[in-house]
Parts: sequence; C-alpha cells; structure tokens
Amino acid sequence: MSKPMQEQTYSNSDYINRDLSWIEFNRRVLEEAQDPSTPLLERIKFLSICSTNLDEFMSVRVAGITDQLKAGYTKKDFTGYTPEGLLRRIMKRTGKMVQEQYKTLRELARALAKEGIIFTANGDLTPNQKKQMDQYFHDYVFPVLTPMAVDQSRPFPLVHNLNLYLAVTLKREGDDPEEEPYFAIVQVPSNLPRYIKVHARANSVKQEFVLLEDLIEEHIHTMFSGYTPVSVDPFRLTRNADLTLNEEGAEDLLEEIEKELKRRRWGSPVRLEVQKGFHPYALDMLKEEFEIGDNVFEIDGPIDLSYLMKMSVSLPNFDHLRYPKLEPAYPREFDETDDFFEVLRAKDVLVYHPYESFDAVCDFIDQAANDPAVMAIKMTLYRVSGNSSIVSALARAAEAGKQVTVIVELKARFDEERNIAWARQLEKAGCHVVYGLVGLKTHAKITLVVRQEQNGLRRYVHVGTGNYNDNTARLYTDIGLFTSQPVIGEDASVLFNEMTGYSAPHDWQAFGTAPTDMKAKLFELIAREAENAAAGKPAGIIAKMNSLSHQEMVDKLYDASRAGVQIDLIVRGVCCLKPGVEGLSETITVRSVVDRFLEHSRIFYFENGGDPQLWLSSADWMTRNLTRRIELMCPVFDPGLKAMLIQILRLSLTDNVKARVLKPNGQYVREEGGTVTPFRSQFEAQDIVTWKRWRDSF
Repeated sequence: MSKPMQEQTYSNSDYINRDLSWIEFNRRVLEEAQDPSTPLLERIKFLSICSTNLDEFMSVRVAGITDQLKAGYTKKDFTGYTPEGLLRRIMKRTGKMVQEQYKTLRELARALAKEGIIFTANGDLTPNQKKQMDQYFHDYVFPVLTPMAVDQSRPFPLVHNLNLYLAVTLKREGDDPEEEPYFAIVQVPSNLPRYIKVHARANSVKQEFVLLEDLIEEHIHTMFSGYTPVSVDPFRLTRNADLTLNEEGAEDLLEEIEKELKRRRWGSPVRLEVQKGFHPYALDMLKEEFEIGDNVFEIDGPIDLSYLMKMSVSLPNFDHLRYPKLEPAYPREFDETDDFFEVLRAKDVLVYHPYESFDAVCDFIDQAANDPAVMAIKMTLYRVSGNSSIVSALARAAEAGKQVTVIVELKARFDEERNIAWARQLEKAGCHVVYGLVGLKTHAKITLVVRQEQNGLRRYVHVGTGNYNDNTARLYTDIGLFTSQPVIGEDASVLFNEMTGYSAPHDWQAFGTAPTDMKAKLFELIAREAENAAAGKPAGIIAKMNSLSHQEMVDKLYDASRAGVQIDLIVRGVCCLKPGVEGLSETITVRSVVDRFLEHSRIFYFENGGDPQLWLSSADWMTRNLTRRIELMCPVFDPGLKAMLIQILRLSLTDNVKARVLKPNGQYVREEGGTVTPFRSQFEAQDIVTWKRWRDSF
C-alpha cells in the first residue's frame, strides 16, 4: 500500500558523502584491472585510468578541502563531515587504494612477462642492450636534461604539477661524512617516451622495455661531474589545479583564463608522491619547500601509471590481449541517402555511440556547412578533439557567408588551452564566438541548423548526452537525437538567444534547462510519480546518469520512495543516496556499470500513469549541473525511439556481469548471477542493426 508524500527532514546519516562515494567508484575501476576475465592489455589500461582519476581527484576535490582547512572552515556538510574529518578519511582510503594499485601492477607485470612483455632493470640488460641504451641516452635524453641545484645562490626551482622529477643527493670526495649533502633536482622530460624499447636478446621474441627515469638514474653521474650521487629518488607533486576566476571583473574572459592557466603552475601543493626508500635528507628538503605536512604517499613502484594507457593501445602484435575491435555501424537511417535533411523531415533519428558511428554527427554538420540553403548554424562546444572536423566545417560555413554562432566553453577543466585555440580559429574564420555566461559553464550539447525551404525556414536540431568529440565518442556510451520537431526547434532558437543575448527566462514548450527551471521540472516529474503511486496509478522512475549528489534531489527521491514509487537508478560514479533503507528508500535500487566503455549517457524515464515520458540530458543530478551550468533536458517524442531508450535502460538493469549494486552501507557488490545466464549489457548493446530493425517495427 503506497503512502502519500509528506514533508520530511532527513539526517546526516541518510546520505553517503560525495568524495567517499567517488573513492568507491575508482575502486570499481581498479577492480576491472584486477579482473582476470578482462583482457590483459585492457587491465593495464584500467590501472592507468584509476591512476589518472586519482590525480584529478587530488588536484581538484582534495585541493578544495585543503583550501577550506586553510581558511578555518569547520562547518559540517550535509553528510555530516567537517573538512578536517573528511580529509583524514579520504587520505586513509586513498592510501589503501594506492597500495592496491601497485599490488595489482606487480601481478600484471608477471602476467605481461608470461606474454613476452617485460620491463627490465638497467642492471639486467645484456652488454649489447646496455650499449644501445647508452647511445639512446646520449642522443635523445641528455641534450634535454637540466640539472637544477638548490643552494644559497640558487633557490628551489618551480616544480610543475603532476610532472615526474628525480631528487638527487650528492657528496664530494673528501667531504666530512657529517656535513649536509648537496641537493639537486632533474625533471624527467614529459616530451620523451616514458618507456623505451630495448633490442631483443639473441634468439628471443620477447619485447623488453626500460623506463625513462631508470635510464636517467643510470647516467645521472654525467650531469654532476666532480660529485658522487648518493641517492637518486623519483618524486611527483600534485598542485591545486582548479581555476579561480573573477569573471564579473574580467574585461576579456579569454585573456583572464589564459592568465589563470599560467597561475595554475603555482597552485598550492596538495600531495607529494615519493618512491619507496626515498633519501631522508631529500624528503626533508621537499617537505620543507612544499609545506606538504603529512600528505606524502610512499610509492612501491614507478610513480605515475598514466604511461600504461599508451602502452595498452600501441603495442603491435598483441591484439589477442585486447577486446575485439568494435567497428561502429553507420546509422542505417542515414546510410540510405546523402541527405540528412530529407530523412529528418520524415522522422526523428536516435544514434547510440559507440555502437553507431559519430561520423553521422560530423557529416550532419558538414552537409549543413556545404548546403547553399542553410542560413545559419548554431552550436555549443564543451570538449572537442585535437583534430576536429566539426570545427573545420563550422569555419568553412562562416567563410561561405552563413551565420555561424559557436558557444565555446573556455572553462572546461583541463581543456581550457585547447578550447582557447579553437575559439581563436573560429573567430578568424568569421564565426560569432561566445564564451558563455558569467558564472556559468555551458555544458549543454546542442546544434541548431536553420534552412530555407519551399515552405519557409525549417529548423533541424541535434541534442546529445555527450561532447562533440569524435575521440571520446569511440570510448563513451552516449546518445544523440536528430530531429526537426517544430517545438524542439523553436526552443533551440530561444536557448541560443538566451546564451548569446539578453533574454528573460522562457516558458519552454519542450526543453528543461538549467540553471533556470530544470531542477523544478525534475522535482515536478518526481512528485507526479509519487501522486500517481498514492492514487494507485502506474508509477515508476528509471534514471541513468554519471553522478547523483544534489541533496534536495536525493530528498525528493526519498519522498517518492516513501510514497511507494519504484525507482531504479543507474549511476556510474558518485551517489549520495542510500538505497534499500527501511522507511526511507525501500523501493530504490542503485547500480553502477563499469565496463569496456565509459557509461556516459543521461536518460530519464517517468512512468506517467502508463504513458511513459523519456528525456535525454547533458546534466547529472549534481549541484553544479542544476545550479551553476547551462544544461539541457530534451524530450523524446517518437514511440519507436522511446522504446529503444527503454531497452537501453533495461540492458543496464539486467546486467549481472559488470554491474555493481549499491548497499545501504555505501559499499558496492557485484550482482550475484547464481545459475542465471550471464548478461553483459555493453556486449548485448553491440547488435545495433538488430535493434534498429526492432525499433522500426513500432
């Protein structure tokens, strides 16, 4: 029997902390590296992802908590943690995770060795191999190295964020053993390969590699003639990498961001990683210089595992250690004709990446750029690939005299420099480039094409859950909707006008947008399901997203659960909601799917009394998405496309191989298959051609 919704106040214990939930997500990534059923080179890729994830977490989230501590902030967050208590818990858990990472690395190194892929210590090289490495060092490494001594006349040099360095402790012959040693640092060049292939041994088919820092250590004496190296120890510093912008006072946002990117080099230290056995004197020097306190991680292995990503994809002749290559199918709706506009006048089209090719999006923009009947193209760009055909098409359209407007988000974290370059290129071609609104990031993914046709102007729209990036479209699961629905086209025009000009908040015909009304619209949709459940009508919510951390949104879901609504959440990463708690969230389930592709699509399903409504969105249910970003939520009207989205949601809900289920204590456990046939959602999703035939039957 469902219960009517009532106002309810929830306590700190009813939530999971966002940052601790993120650590659990990264643990799930690490589990993929530990899973023996995952192909070996894919396992080292997941180990690299786990490492780079942790780097970003430290440089942004932990850096923010550290800033709160320095400012004397002691207030508890809504999950009951003070900054001091939370930081202590984070450091303890991440410390254990790092230990697991390197235990996993040693296991994977043994497995790689069995396959003939070996990292060799300099002392284990044959004379011929050592001669080769000596020559490589002389020709390619030595010329770019710069030893930087630290003494009274030479202050401590700038140590760059997340760059690898060697701390060198030195003595001179005849020095008193009690005297302090000399100290210098050497940056390991980031523009040279981190691992170097060694000539094969005689009669061996094995591939051997030497790490760059080990090669430099072997030859460190060549940079300090007259001195004897006592110890050579790798280290890496993590700095606060978040931008602090005064957008309202900035006369030119692009120039302000360029200045802030330079200041990022001097961000306050957050974490110091040192290799196990680090010389005590060198460690004292670093701790004193960086004022790092206890945030020191001793690493039992090579510092910074990001190099494993390149190795996992670049080693030739080892395809049997990778997932079978996926060739995305070109969407069959567009494969039958070269005219996107003709297709979209007849029907809407849904494209599911990476199973269907992102080339369709690029070709849509390309056709719009080349079509004499197209009057205007408007587009948002958040993260774009390094060699974007979309940017080239937009520039070509502007040069052809079309009205081209591009909202380029300069504040996309760690993509700022690339986006600045794209913005300048587009402006040079004659595009109208807008950098977004003050205080807000433009995260919506939408393209509007306005075309002159026989009966007047017609609007064509593409709305996506992911970025206009052809590289990530091969690695992320995302969904794009192509449509010429008039209400969506009209809303798209108004949205671009709001982003580029002065417009009052709009009464949308179809869209929900943040930060103006998306949150209220979602609350309304959730409340309607609760009212339907209380009235005995069909009610239910299925929501797929990357993160759920907005307190008020969690509360609304709790209210709906207490009213009897069945709520199934598919949340890849952070989730602050506790599912399955008696009297609080009994009807809520939460699962996370971590697999070959990064689950990135946002799909919201509301039962609506038996007439389901489905939405695609750029937004997660986080505070930043709902209140500090321009986000978009777009309905899907076509019954066949709605059925396809429901099928995508059901795939994730049925997964019993790569899904983990969230328990009330904040821990994730694998779905227990028992005697049930294994069902892996991402593998099942690959049969997209069958899906499209099935969809067309509606």
